Amino acid sequence: MPPAMRRHISHKGQSMVKQNNIGQKSSPRPDAQGPGILYGVGVGPGDPELLTLRAERILKSVPVILAAASPRNEDSLALSIAAPHLPDGVETLRLDFPMTRDAAVLAAAWRENAEKTAAVLRSGRNAAFLTLGDPLIYSTFGYLMRGLQECMPQARVEAVSGITSFQAAAARAKTVLCEGEENLLLISGINGRERLSRAMACSDCAVVLKAYKNMDQIRQALLQSGRTQDIIFASKIGMQGEVLERGFASIPDKPAYLSLLLAPPERGGCASARDPAKGAQSLLNPSKGHDAT
Repeated sequence: MPPAMRRHISHKGQSMVKQNNIGQKSSPRPDAQGPGILYGVGVGPGDPELLTLRAERILKSVPVILAAASPRNEDSLALSIAAPHLPDGVETLRLDFPMTRDAAVLAAAWRENAEKTAAVLRSGRNAAFLTLGDPLIYSTFGYLMRGLQECMPQARVEAVSGITSFQAAAARAKTVLCEGEENLLLISGINGRERLSRAMACSDCAVVLKAYKNMDQIRQALLQSGRTQDIIFASKIGMQGEVLERGFASIPDKPAYLSLLLAPPERGGCASARDPAKGAQSLLNPSKGHDAT
């Protein structure tokens, strides 16, 4: 774990910020006459140093932080990542997003979170909603935006781009994802084998996110599309327990939640010189870990 993260996270992984301190006075916005602005802030894949300068500036200026979390977890991972960039005593409000496919449960949660967010904005305060990676790629921020549009149509919303896990993984592996006229496929691993196979057949480089389950179907799709030699498996990029390995044999049966696969096109040079018979090959420097980034 990067030293910056260790210094700012308590033993439970939460930042030392004040939770739900509604009574605390916040610095007024310059235009406090109207409602506040909601910022969807991408905090990157895991390393606090991978936040953008704009994300850091906004996090240091807003009086309210909205932290998404699963009801099953006590901590918010996005909040822990952002912790080194938050001012002391900032107000935080937890928004629970249940991990379920029950449409009624999801709709109720999205509506409740949107109403909580609207209440903050109506008070004239800006708020930053934290999300892993980028706020507009497989993010709960999309659900919050739609819910907010329904309960507060006049709300002002801005998205602050973040570095994604697959960009960070490619950088750590020093792997070019696409160049020239090549295309890039971004797909969820939750899809079944047929859909995965069809999509991969039309792509030069495939990135499979949400690769934490359905791995047997993902493997079959990779085999069917002939993508085995230069597969890169990445998990918990920029975090403690980071894994980065090359080779089809590197794909575990039951990967961690924050896992992905990169399937770049075969190219010359060092890529073609690798021996697939060697099996999984770690791409991490064992002496430095992810601090080498």
